[in-house]
Order: sequence, then structure tokens, then C-alpha cells
Amino acid sequence: MIKKIWSGANKFYWLFVPFSLLYGCVTLIRRSLYKWGILPSWQAPIPVIIVGNLSVGGNGKTPLVIYLIEQLTARGYRVGVVSRGYGGHSEHYPLIITDQVSAYQAGDEPYLIYQRTHVPLAIAPKRVDAVKQLITDYPIDIIIADDGLQHYALQRSIEIAVIDSKNGFGNGWWLPAGPMRETAKRLENVDVIVTNGELQVPIPLPHDIPAFTMQLKPAKAINVLTGEQCDIKQLKHIQALAGIGYPERFFTMLQGMGINIEKQYPFPDHHAFTRQQLLPLADDTQVLLMTEKDAVKCHAFAQSNWWYVPVDAQLDKLFIDHICNKLNS
Repeated sequence: MIKKIWSGANKFYWLFVPFSLLYGCVTLIRRSLYKWGILPSWQAPIPVIIVGNLSVGGNGKTPLVIYLIEQLTARGYRVGVVSRGYGGHSEHYPLIITDQVSAYQAGDEPYLIYQRTHVPLAIAPKRVDAVKQLITDYPIDIIIADDGLQHYALQRSIEIAVIDSKNGFGNGWWLPAGPMRETAKRLENVDVIVTNGELQVPIPLPHDIPAFTMQLKPAKAINVLTGEQCDIKQLKHIQALAGIGYPERFFTMLQGMGINIEKQYPFPDHHAFTRQQLLPLADDTQVLLMTEKDAVKCHAFAQSNWWYVPVDAQLDKLFIDHICNKLNS
């Protein structure tokens, strides 16, 4: 229902427009206060790369962050990551993720990033606190902030805006009438634009801002319990599960690979799964296939017929060359 409202297909969004105008006014005033120096904004002693978006929901930020970590590390940079840790339940902040920290404490996306890269990663509602903790504890050259385009208390060297190619900016309205945190005009001030797939909706991209297309490519399926790997097409009687911003993207990806999905189970983004909730979704003759983001929350109670599909971001080499050039300029 909410997606139809935000897309403009359902005209009920007009009921929320007064609240959206209020949200937009507050957003613009707040950003201006930071711009004018009335509200304090802290600058780190090392470059900070923000990977964020203008709209809510899954845009592909996490795979892009992992891609950046891997590419910059390969070029000799020591990378650290900070995140708000949405959905996490830590008793203290900043929280440094280690092998002893759980996905429940860290939040699914930061935990996934750590599991894939094992770079220093700190979580705090105030990202400035996370950055300060990282540069105190680790010898790092660059900070990547997972999300935080609107977190103006932290100054940034490079801003990367990620756009979902299928849903775009919906009806273009601020929350709650639409999906926007800031208007599309904000794209004129970022350094790089990345679209998650080829744009399927009309979005006026600024001509003077470099734009790149990211493709998310699935790797082999991995067993959640044992870590065994196999070709996804070897799995039979698949029951697909996705608790991400746009679950349909996962299901469509599988179908595009020729995978026959017997049943789809969409869940809300960052959903906290339980064993009792997932056991009935697939019996011993079936496979419960999920995203990597879902799998990191299920290791403690995983079953032998639970599998997940990691995805890797692929971009033109010009993208990382452009980022490195800006870091060195």
C-alpha cells in the first residue's frame, strides 16, 4: 500500500502533503544551519566518503560500500567504515564490530559489511563519535560512511548518491507523502551518482555530475549452516525469502536467472527473524533461499536446507579511478 502511495499510483498521498511540506521545511532549514555554521559540523583529519541516498528503502548502498572497500584496499588504502547501525541493539556506543559482536547488536548491514571485508567498523547514532573512535583505535587512511548523506554534523570529502533504477524517486514528495529525504535537486551538489541498474524511470540527472551504472551480480549459493557452496541452479523446490527494502528485486533477480520459485516470502526491511517464524516456510524436501543480509541474522538457528545468495557490485573501472583521483586532488 505504502509503495503505491509513494509511487503516485494511489492518490491518497495528497492527504500527507501538509506533513511533507513541514518535513521539507525542517530539512531545508536544518541543512542551511549547518551550511552557515550555526550548527556545528566536524571535519575528520582523513578523507570521508559518504555513500547515501535521497530516498528511503533499499538502493544498493551496502554492496557499493563493500565494492569501495575492496577496490580502495587493493590500491593500498587502509579503510575504515562507520554506520548508524540501524536495527542494532548495543548497550553502548560507539560499538566496534569484532568477531564477538552479533548481528543483533550491530544491525544487519554493518554486520554484513564486516563479515565480507573485516575492515575496522564502528557504529554510533552520531557518526562523528564512530569516526573519532576509529581513528583513535586504528591506523586508517579513509573513512567510508554507510548512509549519512543527510548527517551534516560530519563533513565529507566525497558524496556518492545511490539511486534505485526501478523505483527512482517515486512521486518525488518528501516523507511521508513520498519516499524522499531530500529533493532531486540535491543531486546537483553530490560528487558522484550511481544508479543501481539501468534507469527505468525518468530522473533528471545533472549533466555536470559524473554518473555510473552499478550491476549487482549473484555469486554461488552458500549454505547458511555449513558454508557449503553450489550453483544456484542446482537447488530445487525453492521457497524464496527477502527482508530488504525492495524484496521484489531479489525475487526478480532469481527469476531472471531461470530459477523457479515455488513461493515468495517478502518481509519488511531489517526484519528480526526468529527460528519459529522461519521453520514453517520450508520443509525438509524444500530449500529456503534468502539474501545475504537476511542470512547474517539467521546463523544462530540455521537449518541445513537454508541457503543464501550473495551479490557483488560491478561498475566500470572509471568509477573507482574517478574516486581515487578526487582523493588525491
